[in-house]
This record gives sequence, C-alpha cells and structure tokens, in this order.
Amino acid sequence: MEELKTAMKAKDEAALRTLRAIKAAIIIEKTAEGAADVLTEATETKMLQKLAKQRRDSLEIFSKQGREDLAGKEREELAIIEKFLPAQMSADELNKELKAIIEQVGAKGPADMGKVMGVASKQLAGKADGKAISEAVKQLLA
Repeated sequence: MEELKTAMKAKDEAALRTLRAIKAAIIIEKTAEGAADVLTEATETKMLQKLAKQRRDSLEIFSKQGREDLAGKEREELAIIEKFLPAQMSADELNKELKAIIEQVGAKGPADMGKVMGVASKQLAGKADGKAISEAVKQLLA
C-alpha cells in the first residue's frame, strides 16, 4: 500500500498500473473459496511469480510480433513485480543445486526428469523460474 501511495504521488503510471494488478491478485487470493484470511509468504511469492510469468510470456509474444509499444509496458511491469520477489539464483547456483538433487534422487538419464523436477520444484520454489529449472535439468540429464 505504501508503494501504491508513493506511485500515486509521483504520478508513475507504470508502477501504479502494476501495483494495482498486484493488489487485485491479493484480493482475489484472499477471497478465493477455501483461502485463509491471511496470506502466507509462500502464497504471496507464488502469486507474484505467476504475475511475473504472465508478463514474461506477454513480453516474448509482443517482441516476436514487433509490438515494441506493448513489450515496453510489459518490461516496466515485470521490473516492478521483480522488486517484490526474492532474488533469483544464478545459472551456476541453479546447476549446483540441481546436481545435488539429481544425486539425491539417483537420476540417471532423461527418463528420470519427472523425479528430479518434483523435488527441484519444491526445493527451489521462489528461487528460480520453473522454465529455467526444467531446461537446466534437461541439460544435466542429457
């Protein structure tokens, strides 16, 4: 809410648009059937990751279609959402963690990708993007 007030005072349209989207997602999550009144940090992180993924996907589509005006808006929103997310792991850190997980589950090849992804998704939630995890696991098991 403080960020929203600051964006309003500064007349920062991109921040205002993004923070309103985050606020709306929080309200939807809180009022969802079976949801708790108070969101856990894990739920908030998962929600923010979903919003960031939507922006990345839209950015990719707009860039491919040559719609730089729309891609610019998505970039602005993504940068603001990422301020609220925990720091993402570097590629080296991700590979190190994944190698340990591969050893832990005893994966031998590409057929064991499901085993590795199940454990990796849980252990690395919020620390790395699911797509990045998937690509790294494919490379390591190949």
